[in-house]
Amino acid sequence: MPMNKNEANKRLIEKINTVEDSYPKNFSNTQKILLTTDGSITAILDVLYGKITLSTLEQHFEDATEETAKLINAEAGDLINFREVIMHKDDENLIYAISYIPLKRLTDEICSDLVRADIPIGRILKNYNIESRREINNIYIEKPNKTLQELFNTTEDMLARDYAIIHKNEILMWIKEVFPVSKFTNI
Repeated sequence: MPMNKNEANKRLIEKINTVEDSYPKNFSNTQKILLTTDGSITAILDVLYGKITLSTLEQHFEDATEETAKLINAEAGDLINFREVIMHKDDENLIYAISYIPLKRLTDEICSDLVRADIPIGRILKNYNIESRREINNIYIEKPNKTLQELFNTTEDMLARDYAIIHKNEILMWIKEVFPVSKFTNI
């Protein structure tokens, strides 16, 4: 049974405070909003920057491994969509994201939009009026891998979060979003 909204908000505040307390810099309000929102990151970025764009870096179908199956509450071997994207405004990369999506939980129309176009997941859910909620699992700091270093042209630490999008009490998608600690500090 999902926790009530007050408990969920308290838990998110505790998570962001724990991460911030362990880091030498304070996070901006915008960073905190991006890390704790249970709404669409795309909608927030659209407000901050005007309509943003999403570019798909990699997308393919694969069989779920034991590890990915746990993230999406599926069976190892189930067919999933892996998607790696960068959200950007013009030439400024804003947020990097990866997602695992069990195909058996998608309609053919949603699956088609997911694989054929550079459409943010938040917009796909909105376009199909999918009632869903986001459950944030983790908020943390990580060292950038080579991909993140190249995309953001930095070796600085990254703020990250991962969460599940829940629809009809099942995990529809698992998503991880990442951005540099210096990003969104002046907004």
